Amino acid sequence: MNTEEKQQVIELCQELIRQKSYSGGEQQAAGVIQRAMKQLGFDAVNTDRYGNVVGCIRGKRSGKKLLFDGHMDTVPVPEESAWKYPPFAAEIHASDMKGALAAMIVAAGRYAKGSRDFAGEIDVAGVVHEECFEGVAAREISRAVKPDYVVIGEASMLNLKIGQRGRAEVVVETFGKSCHSANPEKGNNAVYQMAKIIEEIRGLSPTSHPVLGKGILELTDIKSSPYPGASVVPDYCRATYDRRLLIGETPESVLEPIRKLCGESMAKDPSLHVKVSYASGKETCYTGAEIRAERFFPGWLYDRSEPFVQNVLAQLRGMGYDPAITQYNFCTNGSHYAGEAGIPTIGLGPSREDLAHTTNEFIEIGQLTNAVDCYDGVIQALLKDAAGKGSVG
Repeated sequence: MNTEEKQQVIELCQELIRQKSYSGGEQQAAGVIQRAMKQLGFDAVNTDRYGNVVGCIRGKRSGKKLLFDGHMDTVPVPEESAWKYPPFAAEIHASDMKGALAAMIVAAGRYAKGSRDFAGEIDVAGVVHEECFEGVAAREISRAVKPDYVVIGEASMLNLKIGQRGRAEVVVETFGKSCHSANPEKGNNAVYQMAKIIEEIRGLSPTSHPVLGKGILELTDIKSSPYPGASVVPDYCRATYDRRLLIGETPESVLEPIRKLCGESMAKDPSLHVKVSYASGKETCYTGAEIRAERFFPGWLYDRSEPFVQNVLAQLRGMGYDPAITQYNFCTNGSHYAGEAGIPTIGLGPSREDLAHTTNEFIEIGQLTNAVDCYDGVIQALLKDAAGKGSVG
């Protein structure tokens, strides 16, 4: 890439990082993305009801649609003073997805400025609320764009990611009878009920997959009511479990063994009353729209021999890169694109996967600039005749 493009991607990354864009407050980052896309000559730049920004570049001939997905929101920074460098200053030692977004926009901008002598369409999306609801806002994007391929920009050290475990939040509730704690025999303590069920659940054998690992079910939260419960036996208890999802698992198949276990326990103990479900969430977007979802985000995995994966691999190797083919350790918007919609998806992003959501998170300048080249390679590999090169998966 030339000096102008290097400076372009660095400055765009800096400008994005300077915008504090916690989930539901992405409007300033969205404005930066809109301006950058328009300056680079994108054919259309649209914002949907949730506040997702999607820029489009169309080739001269009809062909496949390639969508680059990068979320604009970040998790909150609880203690800025703990950072070696100010987290929103964008100094040059410095990212969650903002580096990838900058690289995607600049890489696509090459095609906006060129002859557009390629078949297909390039779309770049800045997505809201990924940190809360992986893939939910992305549903709106895939309905509008209808992509044939998707590239997730989560950090991968420019390696190719072909899958991930999904996640679900499973809620277990127990219902008892309240009374004065001086006379506990007159009530039914919902926490004692929950303690029994927790021990039973710990005995369940997790599902497993040879590549993605175990379908872990881990207790993450427990609450009782009334709270505070001074001198009152609690009549309600709620436990939340984090369940890591494997491919092929459905909302019904995940809850079935837990519900069966609870049913057997209730049959043995008539005083026990248990309910099992998924947590639901509701968040407000910066546009004022509400985003709601059941917290079940599927896993996905493609075979490394898939033609679209091999086409990208061959293209990047031909450009002097040598990416490994692995899978993400965390959940991404791929839960929708690949897990729900079945759209061929890969992950490719700058920086280290293990830096995400950490204090002193950063992105290397070399990774950032190389990401522009790698995204250009993906376009060549997946859009027929893009820049006179590439093949169709």
